[in-house]
Amino acid sequence: MHDFNWLALLSDKINHHNIHVITSAFIILLLAIAAFKAYGSLKNLSARIIPEGKGTLANYFEAATEGVLGLMEGIMGAEEAPKYFPLIGTVFIYVFLCNAIALVPGFLPPTDNFNTTLGLGLIVFIYYNAMGIKAQGLIGHLKHMWGPIFWLGPLIFVIELIGHCVRPVSLALRLFGNITGDHMVLGIFSDLVPLGVPIIFLALGLFVSFIQAFVFSLLSTIYIGLAVAHEHDDHGHGEHAEHDDHAAHEHH
Repeated sequence: MHDFNWLALLSDKINHHNIHVITSAFIILLLAIAAFKAYGSLKNLSARIIPEGKGTLANYFEAATEGVLGLMEGIMGAEEAPKYFPLIGTVFIYVFLCNAIALVPGFLPPTDNFNTTLGLGLIVFIYYNAMGIKAQGLIGHLKHMWGPIFWLGPLIFVIELIGHCVRPVSLALRLFGNITGDHMVLGIFSDLVPLGVPIIFLALGLFVSFIQAFVFSLLSTIYIGLAVAHEHDDHGHGEHAEHDDHAAHEHH
């Protein structure tokens, strides 16, 4: 059953070469519909003063929002986190659903294809560099890669440049490898023991889906935080120098 996909029934042109693209589009469509439906519920704030007694779509979106925003605030601070939450929140929910859809018989996870995960990694790479340039300017952003010792700058710059270029590949390989391995294990045990035992691996698969979405979002947040962080050393030294001059003047 793990080789069968419901979406392949739509057209004979849908095959293993492009099924990850079709499944990704399907998940985006589901997310758009769910978001509009949840927005309709969240818009009526007066009706949500009293919590509902059962889990609803709006509750799940609220829980995901609070969890991801809390993670970002712990890394970037409460003032900076909301600025970059739209991307990280969307990435978390999208990656989680792309991972978890493999738990539904007849669907394949888009994230077990390297093209999907590399695309996500490149989006994060372009975004955090763009935000770094926006926050500090091109020169300020490049100073991060030059290092504090000027004469070692060229060497550090090359090392940092390689490290930055490796980041999207690292994000892609980590997500791709873990989801591919998890899906493979689930498929093998489902074929060997169709009843009972696969439930354990379904629970494990759900856990892995969450953890991989969490790690991807965590690393993306760290990269953004590093890119937009301002250098305070010069400012701090200036304040200390001004304070010392003032103290010396009073002493005289």
